[in-house]
Amino acid sequence: MADKDLSLDGKVALVAGASRGIGEAAAKRLARNGAMVICSSRKIGDCERVANEIIEAGGQARAMVLHLGEAEHREAAIANIKDTEGRLDILINNGATSPHFGEAIDCPDSAWDKTFDVNVKGPFYLSSLAIKEFMKPQMSGAIVNVASINGMRPGFFQGVYSITKASVISMTQVLAQECGGFGVRVNALCPGLTETKLASALTGNPELEDMMKRNFSIQRVGQPEDMAAAIHYLASDASSYMTGQCHIVDGGITARGPL
Repeated sequence: MADKDLSLDGKVALVAGASRGIGEAAAKRLARNGAMVICSSRKIGDCERVANEIIEAGGQARAMVLHLGEAEHREAAIANIKDTEGRLDILINNGATSPHFGEAIDCPDSAWDKTFDVNVKGPFYLSSLAIKEFMKPQMSGAIVNVASINGMRPGFFQGVYSITKASVISMTQVLAQECGGFGVRVNALCPGLTETKLASALTGNPELEDMMKRNFSIQRVGQPEDMAAAIHYLASDASSYMTGQCHIVDGGITARGPL
């Protein structure tokens, strides 16, 4: 593929959950490749840090408060982008939460609702707004939903989180099917174990090295930059004939069978 296929020059990208981890790495990678990046999360200070680091490196960025689980935040974000940039070419739905660790049948209603509000409803409604306001009129756009391999095979004591990620994969396929006719591509990234705050209980486990030897083809924990590279590909013209797909980046976990 030609280098220009990976160029994002002239594109405007909104990255949800850009304050750290995969979202931060994705925001910086998209900016390095020419996109004007809107870094968003619940905490404006963390997003301002990421945006400032992008600007200091010669890129274009700004910060925005966006709580994926709150309808007014989603609507305000889209309105703000319309008034400021006037277009949106790339949407990265990266924010997620997992407040319940244990059997799914023991999950309190409050934790169930919070997990679905942030992990499923947030990305769905933000995508819907972005498609209707920008991407359908533009007849172009790329959406990347950060799901998980747990959406294909439930994680131990992560049942509710896994259910939401399975929903994200299905949502990706639905939107891809409905929106392909007007030039909008929708794909999902399915990371394996990655060094993030959300996964810190697992990455900090002293038994992790033994588990990797038994289950990982590439015997290291994934890094946010590994996932950012895949997000860049899915957001770029290099993947112009790809939509409705799950791009698995997991060090070979799913290739090795059950954990």
